Amino acid sequence: MIFPLSIVSLFGLVCLALLASPYPYLAPGAVLGLVGVALLYRKPTWGLLGIAALVPFEGFFKDSSLSGTKFLGASLAVILMLQLAIHQIPSERLRSNIWRYLIWFMVLYLLSVINTDNMGMSMGHLRELSVGLVLFVITLLIGRELNMDLFAKMVTLSVTATCVLAMFSSKYQDQGRAAGLLEDPNAFAMLIAFAVPLALLLVVRSPHFLHRIFWVACCILLLGGMTKTESRSGLVVLFLSLMIGVWHYRAELKRIRPRHLGFAMLGLVIVIPLAIYAMPKGYIERIQSLSILSAGAKSQDQSLGRRASYIVVGSEMIRENPLLGTGPGTFPLHYATTGYAKAFSANRKIGDLYRRAHNTYLEIFSELGIPAGLLFVGMLGLGLYNLVRARRAWMQRRNREQADLLTHLSMSFLSLTLFLMFLSAPNQKYVWIMLALTSVLRLKAEESPLAEAKA
Repeated sequence: MIFPLSIVSLFGLVCLALLASPYPYLAPGAVLGLVGVALLYRKPTWGLLGIAALVPFEGFFKDSSLSGTKFLGASLAVILMLQLAIHQIPSERLRSNIWRYLIWFMVLYLLSVINTDNMGMSMGHLRELSVGLVLFVITLLIGRELNMDLFAKMVTLSVTATCVLAMFSSKYQDQGRAAGLLEDPNAFAMLIAFAVPLALLLVVRSPHFLHRIFWVACCILLLGGMTKTESRSGLVVLFLSLMIGVWHYRAELKRIRPRHLGFAMLGLVIVIPLAIYAMPKGYIERIQSLSILSAGAKSQDQSLGRRASYIVVGSEMIRENPLLGTGPGTFPLHYATTGYAKAFSANRKIGDLYRRAHNTYLEIFSELGIPAGLLFVGMLGLGLYNLVRARRAWMQRRNREQADLLTHLSMSFLSLTLFLMFLSAPNQKYVWIMLALTSVLRLKAEESPLAEAKA
């Protein structure tokens, strides 16, 4: 009990200092902080669930140096380090096969920082990436106790809430496209694509009819939010992940009887016209533009032309610096010096000239070099393999419930990995949380004795 008493003493001193300061009204905040730290100390998984739930709401804190996720993450990091130090958490929890790639990736990353073309940009990139690394370690330490059903509920509800805001308020839209509380509609579409498989899991697992209706409504709102983002990449990624879900539940399709086909056709007759009617005209035009793959400034679709220019610039950066790249975060610096930046700039402002690659893989290969890029891809590939192995282990133990969970988590993680081809988000919090969970869930599945298999 020495550690809790020391924390109480520390907060007591803070309260006294605040009462004697020009800001005595802040003293109750120290008391609330003590309560929060005590809760996190006893239930650290609540902090991780809070971080997952707050990710879609980070836009509320974009002008603040301290957001809710940063506060929870920093508090959890300090608490878990102390619990490791006093052996309340075994150090074996840090065991993960992801480390074999991550350690060498970070070595090459730091070498690239030393060799960077712009130290300021690289240090800013390192600060952003460090948030994901901290979440990776936190998840490894407490992932075993994480209630995955509650994780799915928190993510689904938080993303659905932002979908409601984006669909019914122009304040949360970017030129008519839903962006939620984020600045980029594609980043918002990434959150939706991650949440949809988890929402479908809740529909399948709901024990009561009313609960199932509620989660079905959440699925509809998520799909409506995806439509409102007008994200073509989101539509493609969501379709691929849903096809995986259909394949997983293919055995259930045998239960469909001929008498059910009439209701299914009636549902399609109603749903398809409504979906087409509700789909924004601009979204249909953007989908049709996928057939136009011409590049350059004269492309009929400016967005596709701009993305093609990113590939041209990134490929040139890789050819010039194949081993260590040009330094983390320096892609915008190189892109701004090309004619593409001026050709695709609407108003020639600095923000329009200095553009990121909108492709995490391209950005890492060009900024960090080919070896680091291969290690990053290897990490994500190993994460998917871990989920496949975990699902197989539960299937061998005839635990269908856990196997279904792993299938839906695989769909969500696959959505993130695919979306990284259309978005620059190497520090996306869900990516690092899920990357750690893949190894945790695999170890947990493989350590489960076959004697406990369900009949």
